Amino acid sequence: MRGLLSFYRGLYTLSNRQARRKAGIVGSRCGLCGTPSTSKPQPGFGLLFDIDGVLVRGRLPIPAAKKAFEKLVDSQGQFVVPVVFVTNAGNCLRQTKADQLSHILGVPITQDQVIMSHSPLRMFKKFHDKCVLVSGQGPVLEIAKNLGFKNVMSIDMLRESYPLLDMVDHNRRPKLPSNPIVTLSKVEAVILFGEPVRWETNLYLQQQPKHSDQINEPIPLSLSRFVSGLKITGKDLKYEALMGKPSELTYHFAEYLIRSQAMQRQWKLPVTSLYAIGDNLMTDIYGANLYNRYLEERAARKNPKAVAKMVAATGSTAAVPREEEMDSLWESELALPSATSCKSVLVCTGVYNPKAEVPSDANRCIKETVFHGHRDFRFDPALVEPGHIVQDVLEAVDLIFEQEKFVPQ
Repeated sequence: MRGLLSFYRGLYTLSNRQARRKAGIVGSRCGLCGTPSTSKPQPGFGLLFDIDGVLVRGRLPIPAAKKAFEKLVDSQGQFVVPVVFVTNAGNCLRQTKADQLSHILGVPITQDQVIMSHSPLRMFKKFHDKCVLVSGQGPVLEIAKNLGFKNVMSIDMLRESYPLLDMVDHNRRPKLPSNPIVTLSKVEAVILFGEPVRWETNLYLQQQPKHSDQINEPIPLSLSRFVSGLKITGKDLKYEALMGKPSELTYHFAEYLIRSQAMQRQWKLPVTSLYAIGDNLMTDIYGANLYNRYLEERAARKNPKAVAKMVAATGSTAAVPREEEMDSLWESELALPSATSCKSVLVCTGVYNPKAEVPSDANRCIKETVFHGHRDFRFDPALVEPGHIVQDVLEAVDLIFEQEKFVPQ
């Protein structure tokens, strides 16, 4: 599945790996100003780590990961740069994942450093007081409440109240007709945390007019991890968001957490560069490049020369989005991003295989065999090319420190 792009050029060599590692440890100068300093250097960048294939395989750490994190924490166990862990897993709480990572990597990690596929739902506060129907695996009710939702209904609650509606799983249907156990509130939004175990029951129950006929407006739907869509019988379905990598929304939330860490540590420099380290072309690399494009376009709209060029090309100012229109696209209450770039770094310890044979028609092959995004997600082959390719996460950290001229003390 990996190595399908013919435009991957200049894979690493032994000599440049050694050169990068030397550059990452030589000297005792402040990496931000180039002059000797007795104070700790302050980072102007943040790191976004994928987990599976980059830091761990199953429950075991990849050897390079522990060495990398020895460089990322100081003698007091504090991170020397802002770090978040971005995973498309969605069947557990952030605290659970943070505890697992702390145990595996041997460094203290908090839940505020972890982004699950559903984590950006914290930004959708306008739905937190509405009745939402949740579907997926794991403790979905607990997850939803932890995200801020106050009135939550699960598929199991719906089936228990209306058991005869479950026309798929006959083994769980009652032998005799029964009245609803409770009167449930009308469903105002639907959240899919991931693929449920009994997908056919979930899909059928979410289509029933028992609840949809109570709703006059289109039902908002949030999809985490780009799971399959669904339809509500007789009602329009309005997507509010597609979450999980490679969604821009996920990277926007990651950037917010990076900024929050920098503020808590009282680092004065603004975080202008993000580095996303992953092993998957179609999630980690695509998502980082997509967010980088968003940041570049946002900066260009603020540039008078770029705006003038856009107007000249289109002949109208209507093609230039106003600032409030740009910001409303995120449907969030977060501050605007301070980052100006999000650079992708591909490692070879996971899914990606640099030795895979390159097909004659790489673009078509990738579109048909690799792209697993949601059906409404437009695929752009240009976004699959990583900014850098390295052997493992240790080389990635060394490369980034060299790029940023950052030497931790």
